[in-house]
Amino acid sequence: MKLEHSAINVKDAKAVAQWWSEHLGMRIVMESDEPPFMHFLADDDGAMMEIYHMAEAEVPDWANIDPQSIHFAFTTKDMDAEQARLEAGGAEVVAGRTSPAGDRLLFLRDPYGTPFQLVQRPRPLL
Repeated sequence: MKLEHSAINVKDAKAVAQWWSEHLGMRIVMESDEPPFMHFLADDDGAMMEIYHMAEAEVPDWANIDPQSIHFAFTTKDMDAEQARLEAGGAEVVAGRTSPAGDRLLFLRDPYGTPFQLVQRPRPLL
C-alpha cells in the first residue's frame, strides 16, 4: 500500500488551495467548483494534499489549533529566505526552534489559519 494523499476540510477551499499553490510550491492537479469543492494539490515528487469544504462535516477551527499539534511540513534549503517570503505573502509565524540534531523547525499558519511547518535539516530523513 502507498499513501495517496492527506486531506483537510477548510472553510474556503478555493482560497486555501490558491494560497498553497502560490506560496508553498504545490500545483493544483484537480479542482471542482461543486460541493465539496475538492482541490488536489501535488508537489514535484507526487506528494498530494486534498483541500476541500464539506459543509455537513465539522470544519476544524484551524486558527486555534496549535500548529505543533498538527501541521503539514515542507522542506527548505534556506529557512530565512522562505520565512521572509511567506510572511510577506500573509503567513504568520507561531513558533520556531532548532533540534539538538540541528534541524530548524518553523511552525506557521497560512492567512486562513491552516497550520504548516518549514523544516531545514542538515541531512534529509530519506
